Amino acid sequence: MNDFEAISQLVLKERMYRGRHVKEAADCYFPDATVTTSWQSGPVSTFLGKQPADFANSLPIVGRFGTPIVHQNGNRAYVELSSTTNHWQMINGVEAVIESYMRLIYRVEKRNNEWKIVNLTSIDEADKMQPAIPGQDLKVNPDDVANLRRSYRFLAYGRIKAGGEINQDLLGTDRKADEDGLYQKAENWLHEND
Repeated sequence: MNDFEAISQLVLKERMYRGRHVKEAADCYFPDATVTTSWQSGPVSTFLGKQPADFANSLPIVGRFGTPIVHQNGNRAYVELSSTTNHWQMINGVEAVIESYMRLIYRVEKRNNEWKIVNLTSIDEADKMQPAIPGQDLKVNPDDVANLRRSYRFLAYGRIKAGGEINQDLLGTDRKADEDGLYQKAENWLHEND
């Protein structure tokens, strides 16, 4: 398997293992890796095996992923992976489906002849929410979502409704300067040893 195939398989395996809640997800990361998502920012050890407040193991969560775009320079690469996640959640006593569109940016390194993840950062693009059973009313007060950011409005609403918290300064496509900054950091890291 060449590097591009190995890197692509690595990030896709990480997503599949994460969605299945299996311990093999840890094998995709170096121990010093970091992860920044809508619900956590820190070492990979605080990410693996955990879920945010709005995810209930009794309800489905389904992820679908695009083709990885690999930017490689020697033993480093960063990968862009589009992701669509549907998760079922109770909203105001009604079963709902929240669909989130994200771009996942992975930094990966080859150490001791093995590619693994050193950083994962998500960029929220947009989301939507609908009742799981058509025709039901989710009883959403428009005032409750009016000040939530468009790139992750319903993800935030669902998290708050579940008793959790969500930062309103996450990376999102509605703040282009932040998004561009993440890509610039990834490019700088990629060419750090040139």
